[in-house]
Amino acid sequence: MAELRSLKELESSKYELKKVFSDAEDFLPLLGTDYIELYVGNAKQSAHYFKTAFGFQSHAYAGLETGVKDRVSYVLKQEKVTLVLTSPLQKDGPINTHINIHGDGVKVIALWVDNATKSYEETTKRGAEAFMEPTVEEDEYGKIVRSGIRTYGDVVHIFIERKNYKGPFLPGFKKWTSHYSPDPVGIKFIDHIVGNVGWGEMNKWCKFYAETMGFAQIISFTDNDISTTYTALMSKVMSNGNGRVKFPINEPAEGMKKSQIEEYLDFYGGPGVQHIAVATDNIISTVSALKQRGVEFLYVPETYYDDILERVGEIEEDVETLKQHGILIDRDEEGYLLQLFTKPIVDRPTLFIEIIQRKGAKSFGVGNFKSLFEAIEREQESRGTLNSVSL
Repeated sequence: MAELRSLKELESSKYELKKVFSDAEDFLPLLGTDYIELYVGNAKQSAHYFKTAFGFQSHAYAGLETGVKDRVSYVLKQEKVTLVLTSPLQKDGPINTHINIHGDGVKVIALWVDNATKSYEETTKRGAEAFMEPTVEEDEYGKIVRSGIRTYGDVVHIFIERKNYKGPFLPGFKKWTSHYSPDPVGIKFIDHIVGNVGWGEMNKWCKFYAETMGFAQIISFTDNDISTTYTALMSKVMSNGNGRVKFPINEPAEGMKKSQIEEYLDFYGGPGVQHIAVATDNIISTVSALKQRGVEFLYVPETYYDDILERVGEIEEDVETLKQHGILIDRDEEGYLLQLFTKPIVDRPTLFIEIIQRKGAKSFGVGNFKSLFEAIEREQESRGTLNSVSL
C-alpha cells in the first residue's frame, strides 16, 4: 500500500480511501470497541463525575459485594460507549503501580470479537506479546471468553467473545441501579482512540498494528502538517478492515518549545492513550449540555471564524452558534466535520475527550490542527510547561 503523506493526498480520490480499507487483512475481524477501562484513584468518585458531567448511566458493578477482593469496578454506559472505572482495594499490586506511574489513565481498550481464542492465536503468532491467555468465565448468565495482548506503554487490548453471555457486563459483575441518573448528553459511539508514543516510536507501533492485527494506515501527518510557531508532532492513523476501530498514533517532532506530546509523556510517565473521541449526532446540543455541567473546553479565538465559510464552504449549522461554543469545522472530499476538545479531565495534563460530529467527512480535522495546537499551547503556557528546548 502506498503511504499517504497528508490528508490532501487522501482527499484527492475516493478510491484511495476504499483501497486502504481493503488492504487491511481480515485475520482479526473486529466487531467494534467493547469497553474502555481506566485505572483511577477513586472509582466511586470518578463514576459520579462521568455520570454528572458526561451523562453516562449506571450499568454494572464489581467489588467486595460480588466476591471481588482486590479491586472495585463501576461500569457506565451511554449508547454504544462503555467505560469501566477501576480502583484497587489493597495496597501495592499492579493497579496501584499503574496509578502511581500514570495517574488516572486508560489501561484496557477492549475489542469485541466473535472468537477470542482465535484472536489471541492470530496476534501472538505474528509477534504480539501475550497479556492474557484465552480464559473462559462463567456465571448464571452464560459464559464469555477473554484474551489479551500488550501494546504501547502499559495499554493492553482485551479480546471479548460475548455470543454465549446474557449478563449485565461480565461474570463477577452485578447490575448497578441508581436513583441518580442525569440525562445523557448525546454521545453515541467511539469514533477513534489516540495514543501518544515516544520519540521515533510511531512507525514501530504502526507496524505493530499492521503486522499483528491486520490494520492499514489510512492517513499520515508530518511535522509540516501539524505544527505551530513553537511546537510540532507527527501522526499516523491506523484502522481495521471494516473501519470500526481507528487508532491514530502520535509522536513528538522537533520544535522551538516542548510540544503537547512531550508534556504528556513527561506527566504520564511514558506512552499511553491521549484522548478518546466520542461521536454525537448534534454537537451543539452535546457541547451545550457538557458546558452546563461544568466540562471545560479549549478556548478557540473568535478570529478563527472570520473566514471560516471561505475555508470550509457552506454548512448547515449557524456559524455564530458554533462561534459561541468554540466548535471547530473542517471539510474533506466526503463532507465536513465538527469537533471540540475538552481540557484534561484528570489532574495531570494527560487524558482528554474529543467531541466529534461527522457530516460525511472521513478525515480527522487537519484544517483545525494549527488552531487546536495553539489552543493547547496556551494551556501549556498557563501550566508553565511550554518551555524552550535545545535544538
